[in-house]
Amino acid sequence: MDLGLGGAAVVVSGGTKGMGRAAAERFAADGARVAVLGRGREALDDTVAALTAAGAADTLALQADLTDQASIAAAFAEVDARWGELNTLVNAAGPVEVGVAPFEMLDDDAWHATFDIGTLSAIRCVRAALPLLRKAEWARVVNVSAHSTRRQSPALVAYTASKAALTSLSKNLAQSLAPEGILVNTVSPGSFLSAGMKGYLAALPPERNVDPNNLYDAMRVIKEDFDHPAYMGRAGDPSEIGPVIAFVGSKVNSYMTGADINVDGGSDF
Repeated sequence: MDLGLGGAAVVVSGGTKGMGRAAAERFAADGARVAVLGRGREALDDTVAALTAAGAADTLALQADLTDQASIAAAFAEVDARWGELNTLVNAAGPVEVGVAPFEMLDDDAWHATFDIGTLSAIRCVRAALPLLRKAEWARVVNVSAHSTRRQSPALVAYTASKAALTSLSKNLAQSLAPEGILVNTVSPGSFLSAGMKGYLAALPPERNVDPNNLYDAMRVIKEDFDHPAYMGRAGDPSEIGPVIAFVGSKVNSYMTGADINVDGGSDF
């Protein structure tokens, strides 16, 4: 299916790893101009090289701190100077490192850090991107939330709360921006072998016999530690969600807004 992404201008925050990078690569393969926003220069350069090889019409590495509005504003000023418009903004940053712990182990600093990345980073990016989205012939915002907002786990209380706030924000923005033709949706991944999950698996003790790169081992741990099994019996690979994000953020998606798209490998939630 032609998603109408040829030549489209796309920014993916958190686009250098995991599901964000998978989405960026999907947009690139469809001929979009793709900018990735992240903190590490080496990861940005590696990602941009991969996007160019995948077929991106143009690429841009935006080094920025997602917790700092001025840094984000400077990054989007580069987009304005280079492309002068923006068709699609994808916010894919996830606060896994600080957001995975039971309630009793989370102090105020941990809560603030989790919401800073899980919710406020998207707010900052949307704020900076809106003038460029308004210049484009068509515009979409895709916020990557989480399936755990529907299926709770005590170990994910802060992470899930930040993503629930992101889902609510997206629904509200969908309503306020619909008259301008800017469509806003969330995609909520279930149990994926993201960069954060790989780190969690790699830190487990050897006696648990876990290969951090194995989708079935990942699902076994996810079931044991978070009680989030999937019908398919394995975790998802980030490459499997990239096309979903690309469709939701494409010109072809012309009427869906305010939706929360669940991609979880099968569940009763």
